Formats: sequence, structure tokens, C-alpha cells
Amino acid sequence: MNKLKITFFDAKDYDRDSFVRANSEDRLEINFFETRLSEDTCRLAEGADAVCVFVNDDINSRVIDILAEMKIKLIALRCAGYNNVDVEYAYGKIHVVRVPAYSPYAVAEHAMALLLTSVRRIHKAYIRTRDFNFSLNGLTGFDLHGKTAGVIGTGKIGRVFIDICKGFGMNVIAYDKYPAAGTEINYVPLDEIWEKSDIISFHCPLTDENRHMVNAASIAKMKKGVVLLNTSRGALIDTEALVEGIKLRKVGAACLDVYEEESNVFFHDYSNHIVEDDTLARLISMPNVIVTSHQAFLTEEALKNIADTTLENIEEFFANGYSKNEVCYKCPEVKTCGQEHNKGCFNATGVKTEEKDRNTF
Repeated sequence: MNKLKITFFDAKDYDRDSFVRANSEDRLEINFFETRLSEDTCRLAEGADAVCVFVNDDINSRVIDILAEMKIKLIALRCAGYNNVDVEYAYGKIHVVRVPAYSPYAVAEHAMALLLTSVRRIHKAYIRTRDFNFSLNGLTGFDLHGKTAGVIGTGKIGRVFIDICKGFGMNVIAYDKYPAAGTEINYVPLDEIWEKSDIISFHCPLTDENRHMVNAASIAKMKKGVVLLNTSRGALIDTEALVEGIKLRKVGAACLDVYEEESNVFFHDYSNHIVEDDTLARLISMPNVIVTSHQAFLTEEALKNIADTTLENIEEFFANGYSKNEVCYKCPEVKTCGQEHNKGCFNATGVKTEEKDRNTF
């Protein structure tokens, strides 16, 4: 039996290491490319059965058409989010699978690490003591105990972050379009999050509905000195509005592991280059902003889970014609679309179902 051939895009050293370990006995033939998937690089996947992509690969309609023309049957995301894939256009042409959960602890813990680093000025103290400067001037922080944390998105990551906040003695309020049943989470309207929170942390997927949910209007409703944490998707925040909010001293600090224009910058070393993104350069230059390069997921445990689940998704799909982790654009907000998901989201011949059937799923 011929091995399945998988082409990896945007592959870094840690991807190679984790997937080589997961691909025991070389069950799959894997080709790694550091370049991102785009219209210009699609042809690197010629002859493959599937492509494996990450958050900054651009899987638009043209890319989907080229992959389908090359008889590639599966796009395997090695991440949870899929806002970079035109999943509606992919329907009937190529299947899409993802890793719905790899380590909620990794992302939630990174969010708290950013928060503590910011409010206790740890990053500044580290730089000072490296120069043998042991002055405490300008390093005054504030207690987290008793503060109100607003958490937007209460999936697995959001709930872990809530537990961490409660461990610090914080009051937690939350917003989710689809509240988690059977929990003691204190859900409130979104405006109440803006108005009452000392710290706001984002743990929700990016959708057309919530793009730029942090904007000039929502910032105006926030407490003076609010701290914003984003370890989810950059475009949840209007960066220009954030910069203005910081300049007006309305936003006290911003901790960003994601950035809405990150695809041209993150995961690459530009230390010897002039940064062309003026907005990002302004953010990084601000003393109350911390930027990390989409590394919240990056733990040994998460990398192992990502590799294991991705390969399981691929093998399950080609063995059975479906994967339990298939992305279906008909599932609103990743909720159930009514299908049992014991088959592919469209029929095996690649022909779309009738419109009247599509609306009943």
C-alpha cells in the first residue's frame, strides 16, 4: 500500500521535530516547506494527498481551486482557528480538518504570564538588573487580588483562564454568545464587560461579527487604565483604535500575543531589518505594551497534542472518508450543525448537495 503524502507549509523546526516524532515508523510521507501556502506556492504540493497548514497560511478561493485541481482531498489545519480558510468556498471541493483543542493550559497560562509581566513590570526589571541597575523607580505595579477580570469567550481556554484568575482572588465576569451550560460562570452583557473590567482577556474565535470588537466606541466605555490581553486572534482588536486609546491614557496596558497584520511579520527573524509596519513599530515602542509572536500555544505538551491529533485526523479521513474534527461552515460558531459528523461534510463525489438540503443541516 502506498504511503499517504502530506505537504507541510509554514513549517518551523519545532513543527518538524514534533511531527517526525509523531510519525512513528514513517507511516506517512511528509514534505516540509518553510514557505507559507499561497497562490504562488500551491504547486509545491503537487502529488500530495493532503496539505498541512498553520494560522498565517492563506487558503483563499484561488488556493482552494488550485489544490482541488491537483486532486488534493484534504486541508489539515494544525491549529484550532480556521479564519484563514474560506471554508464555505471549500465546501464541495476539498475537506478541512482542524485540531480543536491541543492545550488550553498553554494559552491560558501564557495570558496570565503576560498579565503578571505587565502589571509587575517584570520585563523592565529584567532589563535593568542585566545592567546592574537595581533602582525600583517606575516599577510600581498593582495587586490582581480583588480586581475584576472580564473574559470574552468561555471555551476550554477561557474557562482555564477563569480558574487561574479565581486562584488569584479576582472577581470574574464573562461574555460568550453561547454560554457554557452547567457552569457557575457569571455571564454578563458585553457592555458590562467593557464598563466594569479592570482586565479584559480575549479567548474567542475570530468571526465577521466580532472583527474589531475592540474599537474606538468600545474603548470609550472601558475603565481608565484597563489592561487588554489578546491571545486569540489579532483582528479582534482595531489596532489603530488601540494605539489611540493608549495615547489618551484610556488603555493602561496591552499584552498581545497576536496582531491583526501578523502574517507578514510573526514567525520570522527581522532583527537585522527595518520594520516596515509602522503601527507594529509604534506598539512595540510603547512602554506599557508587551508583544509576543503568537507563542502562547508553544509548549512541549501542546506540540505533541497538535502533531498527534493532526496525523490522526489525516489517517482517519483517508481510512474512513471522514474525520470527527472536520470543519463544516454550516456549524455556526463551531456549534453543531445537526449532522452526526460520522461522514464527510459533503458527499464523496465532491458534488454539492442541493441548496434545500444544505439549509437543513
